[in-house]
Amino acid sequence: MANSNLAGPTKTLYLDELHVRQRFTSGTYLIDEEQIKAFAKQFDPQPFHLDAEVAKGTLFEGLVASGWHTAAITMRLLVEGGMPIAGGVIGAGAEVSWPRPTRPGAVLRVESEVLELRPSRSRPDRGRATIRSETRNQLGEIVQVLVANLVVPRRPDLNQDGNAPKNANSAAESSTT
Repeated sequence: MANSNLAGPTKTLYLDELHVRQRFTSGTYLIDEEQIKAFAKQFDPQPFHLDAEVAKGTLFEGLVASGWHTAAITMRLLVEGGMPIAGGVIGAGAEVSWPRPTRPGAVLRVESEVLELRPSRSRPDRGRATIRSETRNQLGEIVQVLVANLVVPRRPDLNQDGNAPKNANSAAESSTT
Protein backbone atom coordinates (compact mmCIF):
# COMPACT_ATOMS: atom_id res chain seq x y z
CA MET A 1 0.00 0.00 0.00
CA ALA A 2 1.43 3.36 -0.98
CA ASN A 3 1.42 6.38 1.25
CA SER A 4 -1.14 8.79 -0.08
CA ASN A 5 -2.93 12.00 0.68
CA LEU A 6 -6.60 11.14 0.32
CA ALA A 7 -7.54 14.64 1.37
CA GLY A 8 -6.53 15.93 -2.06
CA PRO A 9 -5.55 19.48 -2.87
CA THR A 10 -7.24 22.07 -0.68
CA LYS A 11 -6.97 25.80 -0.41
CA THR A 12 -5.06 27.09 2.57
CA LEU A 13 -7.11 28.70 5.31
CA TYR A 14 -6.55 31.83 7.35
CA LEU A 15 -7.71 32.35 10.93
CA ASP A 16 -10.77 34.22 9.66
CA GLU A 17 -11.84 31.24 7.55
CA LEU A 18 -11.66 28.71 10.39
CA HIS A 19 -14.50 28.01 12.82
CA VAL A 20 -14.85 26.07 16.04
CA ARG A 21 -15.79 22.39 15.46
CA GLN A 22 -14.42 22.53 11.89
CA ARG A 23 -12.90 19.14 11.02
CA PHE A 24 -10.11 17.98 8.73
CA THR A 25 -8.92 14.50 7.71
CA SER A 26 -5.49 13.74 6.29
CA GLY A 27 -4.37 11.21 3.76
CA THR A 28 -2.79 7.97 4.95
CA TYR A 29 0.69 6.69 5.74
CA LEU A 30 1.82 3.05 5.92
CA ILE A 31 4.53 2.42 8.50
CA ASP A 32 6.64 -0.73 8.23
CA GLU A 33 9.19 -2.55 10.38
CA GLU A 34 12.19 -1.14 8.52
CA GLN A 35 11.02 2.46 9.03
CA ILE A 36 10.41 1.81 12.74
CA LYS A 37 13.90 0.37 13.23
CA ALA A 38 15.62 3.09 11.19
CA PHE A 39 13.92 5.92 13.12
CA ALA A 40 14.65 4.21 16.44
CA LYS A 41 18.29 3.58 15.58
CA GLN A 42 18.78 7.29 14.94
CA PHE A 43 16.47 8.94 17.49
CA ASP A 44 15.03 6.53 20.11
CA PRO A 45 17.27 3.44 20.44
CA GLN A 46 15.21 1.35 22.83
CA PRO A 47 14.94 -2.44 22.44
CA PHE A 48 11.18 -2.49 21.78
CA HIS A 49 11.76 -0.19 18.77
CA LEU A 50 14.87 -1.96 17.44
CA ASP A 51 14.53 -5.73 17.83
CA ALA A 52 11.30 -7.66 17.20
CA GLU A 53 12.46 -10.71 19.19
CA VAL A 54 13.55 -8.73 22.23
CA ALA A 55 10.38 -6.62 21.99
CA LYS A 56 8.23 -9.74 22.53
CA GLY A 57 9.46 -9.85 26.13
CA THR A 58 8.58 -6.22 26.90
CA LEU A 59 5.46 -4.42 28.05
CA PHE A 60 4.53 -4.01 24.35
CA GLU A 61 4.82 -7.75 23.52
CA GLY A 62 6.20 -6.90 20.10
CA LEU A 63 7.93 -4.27 17.99
CA VAL A 64 6.41 -0.78 18.21
CA ALA A 65 7.23 2.61 16.73
CA SER A 66 8.62 5.35 18.92
CA GLY A 67 5.95 7.82 19.95
CA TRP A 68 8.17 10.48 18.40
CA HIS A 69 8.08 8.57 15.10
CA THR A 70 4.28 8.59 15.27
CA ALA A 71 4.45 12.33 16.02
CA ALA A 72 6.72 12.91 13.00
CA ILE A 73 4.33 11.00 10.72
CA THR A 74 1.43 13.00 12.16
CA MET A 75 3.23 16.22 11.30
CA ARG A 76 3.86 15.04 7.75
CA LEU A 77 0.19 14.12 7.29
CA LEU A 78 -0.92 17.49 8.67
CA VAL A 79 1.48 19.44 6.46
CA GLU A 80 0.57 17.45 3.33
CA GLY A 81 -3.08 18.47 3.50
CA GLY A 82 -4.55 17.30 6.80
CA MET A 83 -4.37 20.82 8.24
CA PRO A 84 -4.41 23.37 5.39
CA ILE A 85 -3.31 26.41 7.39
CA ALA A 86 -1.98 29.41 5.46
CA GLY A 87 1.67 29.96 6.27
CA GLY A 88 2.20 26.40 7.50
CA VAL A 89 1.58 24.44 10.69
CA ILE A 90 3.40 26.66 13.21
CA GLY A 91 3.22 25.40 16.77
CA ALA A 92 3.20 27.60 19.87
CA GLY A 93 2.90 24.76 22.38
CA ALA A 94 1.22 21.38 22.57
CA GLU A 95 0.29 18.38 24.67
CA VAL A 96 0.79 14.91 23.22
CA SER A 97 -0.17 11.42 24.42
CA TRP A 98 0.05 7.94 22.95
CA PRO A 99 -2.86 5.81 24.23
CA ARG A 100 -1.88 2.82 22.04
CA PRO A 101 1.36 1.82 20.36
CA THR A 102 1.89 2.11 16.61
CA ARG A 103 2.85 -1.29 15.17
CA PRO A 104 4.46 -2.34 11.87
CA GLY A 105 1.89 -2.45 9.07
CA ALA A 106 -0.28 0.29 10.58
CA VAL A 107 -1.92 2.66 8.13
CA LEU A 108 -2.14 6.01 9.91
CA ARG A 109 -4.43 8.96 9.25
CA VAL A 110 -5.07 12.14 11.23
CA GLU A 111 -8.46 13.56 12.13
CA SER A 112 -8.36 17.12 13.45
CA GLU A 113 -10.90 19.49 14.97
CA VAL A 114 -10.70 23.21 15.72
CA LEU A 115 -11.40 23.71 19.44
CA GLU A 116 -10.77 27.44 19.90
CA LEU A 117 -9.84 30.54 17.89
CA ARG A 118 -8.28 33.68 19.38
CA PRO A 119 -7.30 36.71 17.28
CA SER A 120 -4.21 38.38 18.72
CA ARG A 121 -4.79 41.71 20.48
CA SER A 122 -1.20 42.86 20.01
CA ARG A 123 -0.53 41.40 16.51
CA PRO A 124 -3.57 42.04 14.28
CA ASP A 125 -2.04 40.05 11.41
CA ARG A 126 -2.38 36.73 13.29
CA GLY A 127 -4.08 34.74 15.99
CA ARG A 128 -4.05 31.35 17.66
CA ALA A 129 -6.02 28.24 16.93
CA THR A 130 -6.26 25.32 19.35
CA ILE A 131 -6.50 22.10 17.35
CA ARG A 132 -7.07 18.54 18.59
CA SER A 133 -5.57 15.95 16.24
CA GLU A 134 -6.15 12.24 16.69
CA THR A 135 -3.84 9.90 14.79
CA ARG A 136 -5.66 6.64 14.10
CA ASN A 137 -4.58 3.31 12.69
CA GLN A 138 -6.42 1.26 10.06
CA LEU A 139 -8.70 -0.20 12.78
CA GLY A 140 -9.77 3.29 13.87
CA GLU A 141 -7.82 2.98 17.14
CA ILE A 142 -6.29 6.19 18.44
CA VAL A 143 -2.49 5.89 18.64
CA GLN A 144 -1.76 9.56 19.36
CA VAL A 145 -3.64 12.60 20.63
CA LEU A 146 -2.12 16.01 19.96
CA VAL A 147 -3.67 19.22 21.25
CA ALA A 148 -1.70 22.05 19.70
CA ASN A 149 -1.82 25.83 19.83
CA LEU A 150 -1.01 27.08 16.35
CA VAL A 151 -0.06 30.54 15.16
CA VAL A 152 -2.35 31.26 12.22
CA PRO A 153 -2.16 34.34 9.98
CA ARG A 154 -5.20 36.52 9.38
CA ARG A 155 -6.22 37.20 5.83
CA PRO A 156 -3.90 39.91 4.48
CA ASP A 157 -6.84 41.83 3.00
CA LEU A 158 -8.42 42.44 6.43
CA ASN A 159 -7.77 45.54 8.51
CA GLN A 160 -7.09 45.59 12.26
CA ASP A 161 -10.72 45.12 13.29
CA GLY A 162 -10.99 41.93 11.18
CA ASN A 163 -13.17 43.49 8.47
CA ALA A 164 -12.39 43.88 4.81
CA PRO A 165 -11.18 47.40 4.07
CA LYS A 166 -13.66 49.56 2.23
CA ASN A 167 -12.82 50.38 -1.35
CA ALA A 168 -11.89 54.07 -1.51
CA ASN A 169 -14.02 54.53 -4.64
CA SER A 170 -17.12 52.93 -3.16
CA ALA A 171 -16.77 55.05 0.00
CA ALA A 172 -16.57 58.23 -2.11
CA GLU A 173 -19.54 57.18 -4.23
CA SER A 174 -21.72 56.39 -1.22
CA SER A 175 -21.02 59.81 0.34
CA THR A 176 -22.21 61.62 -2.83
CA THR A 177 -25.53 59.81 -3.15
